[in-house]
Amino acid sequence: MQGTQIRPARAGDEERIRRFLAGLSLHTQTLRFFTGISTPAPALVRALLTMDERRDALVATLGDGEIVGHAMSFKGDCADVEIAVVVADRWQGQGIGPRLIDTLLLRASVRGARSVGMDVLGENRRVLRLVRRLWPDARMTVCSGTVEVTAMIDTAGLFAEQRSGGTPLTA
Repeated sequence: MQGTQIRPARAGDEERIRRFLAGLSLHTQTLRFFTGISTPAPALVRALLTMDERRDALVATLGDGEIVGHAMSFKGDCADVEIAVVVADRWQGQGIGPRLIDTLLLRASVRGARSVGMDVLGENRRVLRLVRRLWPDARMTVCSGTVEVTAMIDTAGLFAEQRSGGTPLTA
């Protein structure tokens, strides 16, 4: 986690996102996208970088600009905001995923979101444990091998966790 920073995604990140996706193991690709990705399609790369009134995207980077994590949110149907996160295999378990989630939800809560949703493959035990830790009162519904998670955003906790002088709210 040391040496990483989280920032909004940019259109100029296309090649870095393409390399990031291609470098994920088949297992990690499947846990995030529910399928493997041999060569990331240009439409997928653009979708992961799109930011507008309905969508937000963040990346975790190393000092050289290499992307080691990606998180996105979009206005959802079952919750105010739905999220998806993926971290490069060698960086998993080092706190990057929770940092991406916290920053993403802080940005969403400033825009009025009060509930969060996500779909998790049932075999993704690491993320399901994280969900239980972050949102002990989350509603979890099993549906065709996935777990649909819905929880309330702890806005007070998110703002309290922001300890740095910088702000993730602006590009």
